[in-house]
Amino acid sequence: MTLKLHCFGESGNAYKAALTLELAGADWEPVFVDFFGGETRSEAFRRDINPMGEVPVLIDTDHDYRLTQSGAIQDYIIHLTGKLGGTTPDERRDVLRWTLWDNHKLSSLAGSTRFLMNFLPEDKRPAEIIAFQQARLKASYAILNDHLAGRDWIVGNTLTTADISCCGYLFYPEPFGFDRADWPHIEAWLTRIAATPGWKHPYDLMPGSPADRAN
Repeated sequence: MTLKLHCFGESGNAYKAALTLELAGADWEPVFVDFFGGETRSEAFRRDINPMGEVPVLIDTDHDYRLTQSGAIQDYIIHLTGKLGGTTPDERRDVLRWTLWDNHKLSSLAGSTRFLMNFLPEDKRPAEIIAFQQARLKASYAILNDHLAGRDWIVGNTLTTADISCCGYLFYPEPFGFDRADWPHIEAWLTRIAATPGWKHPYDLMPGSPADRAN
């Protein structure tokens, strides 16, 4: 086994990296990180795994190489496999453009809103912040939905890491202000992604889910 991904099922950013590895046909295995048990905040994790205290972390043991941040990991997987990166230089730049847009305008808001609404005690959920972020998310959904009108994929004619990045949080069942039925072009696009051979739901692809903590 050459590639190890430190991750946990609830992390949409880890899902982007895991799904890219899976759909690129890479030889990889997940390494569970107990985020909710405080592992990423531990001195050992920050010293030995990632000083940023985050997942995902990809370790390529063959090349003694370690990489963090989902977009960078996705780009490295493109480099290793030659897959999912677009077919022309213009498409490669467009994949990067949409990945950066997602990281700033979609996933960062969706991830934090989902956390506030589902993983904090109910009496500590900040209603005004949640409403503000949901309004910003609605604007991002509209941009993505409009872009997908009349096209199957975000960039070019095939699935790329731009699609995998932007869908990272949209398959999760916990509520955060996203209803697929409200966005028909996003709905059709997510259906296409889920029909891709090798696709797996985040809770099937990575260890760790809310059901585990409920037991």
